[in-house]
This record gives sequence, C-alpha cells and structure tokens, in this order.
Amino acid sequence: MAMARGHVISSPNVSPVTSVGKLGCRGSKASQQKIKTKIQYSPLRFQQSPFNHHYKCIERGATYEESNKNYVLKAVTVPSSESESEASNSKNIVESVKNFIAVLYEFIYPYALYGQASAAISASLVAIEKLSDISPLFIIGLLQAVLPHSFVVLYINGVNQLFDFEIDKINKPYLPLAAGKLSFRSCAIIVALSAILGLGLNLMIGSPPLIWNFVLCVTIWTCYSVNLPFLRWKQYPVMASLLIFVCWAYIFPITYFFHVQTFVFKRPVVFTRSLIVSLLFLSIYTTGLALAKDIPDVEGDIKHGIDSFAARLGQKKVFWICVFLFEMAFGVAFLAAASSSSPFWIKFVTSLGNVALGSILWYQTKYVDVTNPASVVDGLICSPAFN
Repeated sequence: MAMARGHVISSPNVSPVTSVGKLGCRGSKASQQKIKTKIQYSPLRFQQSPFNHHYKCIERGATYEESNKNYVLKAVTVPSSESESEASNSKNIVESVKNFIAVLYEFIYPYALYGQASAAISASLVAIEKLSDISPLFIIGLLQAVLPHSFVVLYINGVNQLFDFEIDKINKPYLPLAAGKLSFRSCAIIVALSAILGLGLNLMIGSPPLIWNFVLCVTIWTCYSVNLPFLRWKQYPVMASLLIFVCWAYIFPITYFFHVQTFVFKRPVVFTRSLIVSLLFLSIYTTGLALAKDIPDVEGDIKHGIDSFAARLGQKKVFWICVFLFEMAFGVAFLAAASSSSPFWIKFVTSLGNVALGSILWYQTKYVDVTNPASVVDGLICSPAFN
C-alpha cells in the first residue's frame, strides 16, 4: 500500500482517475477510499513541485497553467498595443496640422500680408486728429479693417498662383503650388473660402468703405490674374501698373481712412491735409512698387509672353528707376512733415523717420543682385519701401 501511494504521488504522468482505477483492483474499499482522498488533494502538492507537469481540471478540461497564461496575456499585452496605436495616431495628426500651417503660411505671401496690414494701420492713423482718438473704439475699428482684408490678400495671392502655375515653376518654384506641396484642388478651395470669409466678415461689420474696398479689390485682382477673354490684364504692362497704382495709392488709403473717419468716429467726410499728403506720397511710392514687382520674374514672363517693363527695359534700369521713385516719396514725406503746423517734437520725429527709412533703402541697394530673384525679394521687396 505504501508503495502504491508513493507511486501515485511521484509519478508525473498519472491522473487521479487513472490511478484510482489501478489501485482499486489491488486493495480493499477502505484502502481505495483513503487513496482517493489523498489523490484529490494531490494537485495542490503537485502545483508546488519543481517539475513542469500538466494536470487536467475535472470541470472544464483545460489545464490550470494554460488558463492562467491566457489571462495574463489578455490583461497585459492588448491594452499596451492599443495605447501605442492611439499615441501614434495623435502624433501623426499633430504633424499633419503643423505641415499644413507651414504650407499655408508660404501660400499667402507673408510679406504681402505685412504690407497690407501696415497700409491699413497707416491709413487709419491718418484719421487721428487728437491723442484721445487713440482709444478702444479706434483699436476695434483698426481690427475691423485689418482682419477681413487679410482674407482678401489670401484670395488675391491664391488666384494669382492658380493662373500663374506654369510661370511660377520658373520664377517662384518654392511656392507651395508650384513645388507640389499643395494640390490644385486644395488651392482652389482655399481661394474660394477666402473670398467667402472676406465678404461675410465685411457684411457683418457693416462698414460701407470696407465693403467697397472688398468689392473693388476682388474685382480688380480677378481681372488682373484670371486667364479668360478680355481679362488677364497683367500681360499688358501699362494696365498692370495702373491696377497696382489705383489699389495702393487710392483704394486702400481712402477706404481705410473713411472707415475710421465716418464709421468708427462718426465724423463727416473730409479730405484732410494729412490724407492729401498720404495720397501724394503713395502716388509716387506705388509707381515704383508697380515697376519693381516684375524685376524677379523676367525669365518666366518672357517665356510666357508677359511683356512687363522689366522684361522690356531690362532689370537693372527698372531697378534704379524704382529706387529713385522710392527716395522721392520719402523726400515728399520729409518736406510735408517739416512744413506742418504740428508741435516741434512731432515734426522732428516724423522728419527723422523718413530720413531713416530712405537711408535704409539706399544702404540696402548695394546688396541687391537684380539677376537673382531671391536677392531682389530679400533686398528690395522686403525693405521699408514695400512695407
């Protein structure tokens, strides 16, 4: 009996049911009952054995060790893989948003946006008659002028890129559309949304000068860029220069001025001395601007039949004509400031400011290589004369 009991306990491959059957043939019922009781408790002793044995559970037929392993795998590995997948998706979304913002920033011509904002601010400041006019009311009116027109600038630049796609591959291959960073369809959607948002914001504000600003700018620059019969006026040098001249010298300053003058301050329509001086300054300034904008684009313009002044007269000659016009504009502003009836410190600061801007422009010209488009953009277009 002792030998039989020891055999059952030490044997690794004997199940409780099989052992009881074998022992039942050799001993009495009492002995079988003792052995059966011993065997029923034996899995607890087997579990602590140093040997790797497998024992079947009577209820489900699966091994105790296997069911324990399945439970651990489900509890540890599955949530870990899901959390890693979620983290990876979140990272991809953030990267996509960052890339889109960077491409959109390149698409809107940042220097054009800065120029528009500075034009709106300077024209609005012309409507200031006394120091108390600089108030929260004026700041709100200034934002009403700057923000909606930012969408107009985005529309103008977007339309130009859509219809200058082949030319930009030569003149400006770094632009998102020409470089393939932005699809033609995405560009068209951005342009359409910009026009809708610009119009919607101006209608919500309800300022008649700003609404006229939007209508005139969108109409003029659509005619300037769109390649349809009787349009695409940019291919005619005189017409192209005239459009730029009218927009920057008259439409922008007059509409921004009257927005603040009549809509914000509720004052009567008056052409003040400051406004007249500003229009005179901008008439000279924008003439140079209209000529200078085509200097970096001569190669592509000639190839695609755009007969600009820079293509006709030569880049270097047009460049120095522009510099002369810009310096003349700063000279007019200097004389107007020096002869004004303002307090001495205002005349001094204004005169000194114009001298400083003219000096910076002149200093910048010696670093400009007119045959290098990037040099022209960095050295002249981004100078104070263009902002």
